[in-house]
Amino acid sequence: MLSIRSIPLNPSRVSPNPFPNPQFTHQFAQISSLKVVWRKDRKLDQAIENDKQWRLCSKVVKEVLNEPAQVIPLRYLEKRRERLRLPIKIKTFLNRYPGLFDTYPDRIKPKTQLVEFVRVSDRLRRFLDDEHRVREENERLLVGKLCKLLMMSRDRVISADKLVHMKREFGFSNDFLCRLVPKHPEFFRLVGSPGEGKSFLELVSWNDEFGKSVIERRAEEESRLTGVSIRPAFDWRLPSGFFIKKEMREWVRDWMELPYVSPYADASHLDQASPEMEKRTVGVLHELLSLSLLKRMPVPIVGKLREEYRLSNAFASVFTRHSGIFYMSLKNGIKTAVLREAYENDELVDRDPLLEIKDKFVELLDEGQRMRAEQMRAKRQAIRMEMERAAIRNVDDS
Repeated sequence: MLSIRSIPLNPSRVSPNPFPNPQFTHQFAQISSLKVVWRKDRKLDQAIENDKQWRLCSKVVKEVLNEPAQVIPLRYLEKRRERLRLPIKIKTFLNRYPGLFDTYPDRIKPKTQLVEFVRVSDRLRRFLDDEHRVREENERLLVGKLCKLLMMSRDRVISADKLVHMKREFGFSNDFLCRLVPKHPEFFRLVGSPGEGKSFLELVSWNDEFGKSVIERRAEEESRLTGVSIRPAFDWRLPSGFFIKKEMREWVRDWMELPYVSPYADASHLDQASPEMEKRTVGVLHELLSLSLLKRMPVPIVGKLREEYRLSNAFASVFTRHSGIFYMSLKNGIKTAVLREAYENDELVDRDPLLEIKDKFVELLDEGQRMRAEQMRAKRQAIRMEMERAAIRNVDDS
């Protein structure tokens, strides 16, 4: 495994102007445009595949929960299959995951025929109670995440609609703008009404506790443990069998030597094409993925914050250019940026406390599938016993 790790701080190498030589700056501008050949990482792709069932079921649950009274005619839900990217019919889905919903007959309008409705099961209700409890217990973590997202933005403000669109990536609840935000006026101010024109979430006050990145906190912890001053640096590594050209390796080594630029520092003075801005962009994307539940995000969702975070139009090329820090997955036809250091093979090792919610949902799915398997076994056994009884009757008749 090719790896470039944090190194002790050498004050003589850190200059207020890290690019005193124009020729050096020009060299960086040329080499940073080099293209790195994309290579599939099967283990990280498998990590995404492992969550496919959970994501699919979550979409259907969300669809029903968003309905008035949280019930919906089965045939209406069937019509939304394409939008939900559900590859099987709704009836098949309900049979496959029996712990999620109940079905019952009702009328869409008075004096019409009875049709089948879908509603949330008691098991799912208990899970939703657990989900609420876990979020309540981790409220400080959620507040910190929201503050950090705003603190990295250009004017400490982000469109409320954008935040709503990406809420699941960070573990925010559906109603976080009306439940979490009003509880903390010392941090947040909501301007306008989300979904009704322009609305924004503003940061009211800066909190130094939230103003340190994962990279900076890690360097501080290493310094404390070793007694040696460690400067903030990215953990750059490639899996076995992955290679980059010598010229690119040399560029990476030199680029890693440049001073770290915190994603929370003012970047208004940085030139968009400068090496410092490249360092800052990688820092922002690294911190953004670190804040996400699964340490990965679909690139189109990251792109929604392009303006707020001063990312270039070609920001996605950073994920392949810095392939020792990130991996760009194309699994399921969706570009997904993955933080390499958070995974060991296909297992997420840097786990967010809010993933307890996902674990409980997966348990619910597993419980339902065990129940379905038991029902199928009982059905097969009943058929076998009936066939045996029929055979005995045929013998007696003869």
